[in-house]
Amino acid sequence: ALNELLCEEHSSMAWAPRCQVKLKNCGLSEISCDYLAAALKSNPSHLRQLDLSNDSLSLNKNKLQDPGVKHLCGFLESPGCKLETLRSVNCKLSKRSFEALSEILSSPSNHLRELDLSSNYLQDSELDLLCVGLKSPDCKLETLRLRSCGLSEISCDYLAAALKSNPSHLRELDLTSNYNLQDPGVKHLCGFLESPGCKLETLRLADCGLSGTHCEVVASALKSIPSHLTELDMSENKLQDSAVKLLCAGLESPNCRLETLRLWSCGLSEISCDYLAAALKSNPSHLRELDLSDNYKLQDPGVKHLCGFLESPGCKLETLRSVSILWSCGLSEISCDYLAAALKSNPSHLRELDLRNNNNLQDPGVKHLCGFLESPGCKLETLRSVSMF
Repeated sequence: ALNELLCEEHSSMAWAPRCQVKLKNCGLSEISCDYLAAALKSNPSHLRQLDLSNDSLSLNKNKLQDPGVKHLCGFLESPGCKLETLRSVNCKLSKRSFEALSEILSSPSNHLRELDLSSNYLQDSELDLLCVGLKSPDCKLETLRLRSCGLSEISCDYLAAALKSNPSHLRELDLTSNYNLQDPGVKHLCGFLESPGCKLETLRLADCGLSGTHCEVVASALKSIPSHLTELDMSENKLQDSAVKLLCAGLESPNCRLETLRLWSCGLSEISCDYLAAALKSNPSHLRELDLSDNYKLQDPGVKHLCGFLESPGCKLETLRSVSILWSCGLSEISCDYLAAALKSNPSHLRELDLRNNNNLQDPGVKHLCGFLESPGCKLETLRSVSMF
């Protein structure tokens, strides 16, 4: 059936300027990959995105495995191939697949800019094979996603070494939910962040089993010259207050250019809010999104500290997630009073406010917030769940 479909689509692809093929959860096998590769090789120049991923709960998963990937790599090596995005999430890939992908990344004719291999369990030796391609001068990847791949600190060492040898293209690195990275692994990666040619803008290390030690090396990277990092996600790591204090040494540096900081569900308390507010007030102009959600120990005193930052003249926050998705943070009507006063004094940038699951706000809290909504400079576009309090 897939073979017939691809033959029918062949003629229509000739006029499509930037074709996408999405075949998630289609029950494809290596035979399907053979058909697909043959069809695409006959008319490859328009295809830009190919998604062969599987959702974790799907009952009709693609079973590409190594032979299927090998067929597809035949397409990727064809002279007219202009594929830029390849997603093969949760496809049970193993050594031969990574070896084949590495050869593609090393090819002078490859156009791949985004590679998502998340939820494929990678042993250290398999990542080492992939890194051969990553460090090739012909590799031009800008986005690499390896979420939930079972990476260890050894894998991070291989990855950091490869990226340092060819750092200038990569803009986004997502290593979320690799529980075994821990602090030594992050230390290796931060060596890459501080390398002269590094242009990384987005780093996601959520749910990686990190503790306080790694915040010191991340802070060092934020202080480096030049620092291109604009988005940092360290959510779902047990950082606690002492780790945030270390991180703030980087946030307050004039070299720090972070626009998005996510620290949700990190066990933070009001002390962390005090550290954050002080650091952000000293270097406020770049931050656009702050997410401290699901830190239930913040409570009202924590919000009071953060409001000191919100009132500062240089604050340009547009999305408050943790003062705009301070949801599940144990806030009461007192927090609403603090927020309303702070936002009225510097209201023009805020676009989204979300206070879900703070059940103690109730009617008096909403009344305080409405004072902000009535202020002349209010530009709020999204207000979530206030009606649920």
